[in-house]
Amino acid sequence: MTSLILATSDLASYRLRQAGRADIVVGLRPRFVWRKMPSSADLTTLLEPRSAKHVDFDTHWLDFASSRWTGSNGRDVGLVELCERCDRVELWADPQPNDQLVLAWLLVLRPHRHIVAKLKLVQTDVEIGRYRSESSAKWRLPALAVTDDRLELASRAWNAYRAPTPEPCFDLLMQDLSAIPQLRAALIALLEELPGRDTGLGASELRMLDLVADGKTSPQVLSSELNRERGVFDFQEAELILDRLADCPSPVLTGFPAEIEGADDLKARRERLLYSRLSLTDFGQEVSDRELDFSQYNTIHRWWGGTELTNERLWRWDAESRTLVAP
Repeated sequence: MTSLILATSDLASYRLRQAGRADIVVGLRPRFVWRKMPSSADLTTLLEPRSAKHVDFDTHWLDFASSRWTGSNGRDVGLVELCERCDRVELWADPQPNDQLVLAWLLVLRPHRHIVAKLKLVQTDVEIGRYRSESSAKWRLPALAVTDDRLELASRAWNAYRAPTPEPCFDLLMQDLSAIPQLRAALIALLEELPGRDTGLGASELRMLDLVADGKTSPQVLSSELNRERGVFDFQEAELILDRLADCPSPVLTGFPAEIEGADDLKARRERLLYSRLSLTDFGQEVSDRELDFSQYNTIHRWWGGTELTNERLWRWDAESRTLVAP
């Protein structure tokens, strides 16, 4: 019998592969918590068998996988075909928001009932990648059947996050989400990343300011702390958050050297990450103290799922009342 694990992140797949949890372990790479959401067509293409549509790197779901992990000619198969080759398929999902979104997206297998019948969901309470493979090899976690209620909830959550406003996600919090155990916490963490009602900054952005105020001045340390505490953004995304807070008309952070000319200058970006020492500007201190609103002095243009956030259309999150505030 051939067993397959689909993991919701690369690091999780590495740990599970090293632990020998299945014959084949593949991690999924899409990041849905940053930048504009990919189109439905692009996401469908990503999971299809390799063809002329996949001429560009990172347009096929197995571009980063080794043929040693997937078998002969395995890097060319589509997701459905690989699942069909295996007798047992498990979907291991970390609790972090992006992992929960990947989980919802992967349940596009719903129309393929023959695959759903052998698919099991393993929902962890901790981030798999933080544990050595020796530990994860000993885990005895329940494997949940992928029932109709789980498929339906995954579909509703996925469509809600892709909607043009955050309202459908907020409305989901009023419903029973227990079919996917970690979904509620993930949705709340995502909603907290909307611009705050008083500060105009999301929870991770504001936490960056608080950490700098507490003496954490290294960008590398800040990225690590943010990932550990909130788990919404990865290290690269956290670095981009720092860029956004420092490179704007009224910056809240200072201490980076001159702006890097090319995004592909990896050496300069690494040195910037390692050796810069950041501090709050006077304006940053006032935003950190919740006295001024970042969005009143700077241009806002970013994406939250399918919602395009601009100064004129700024959906906000009220942290005290835990409510959504319309523009």
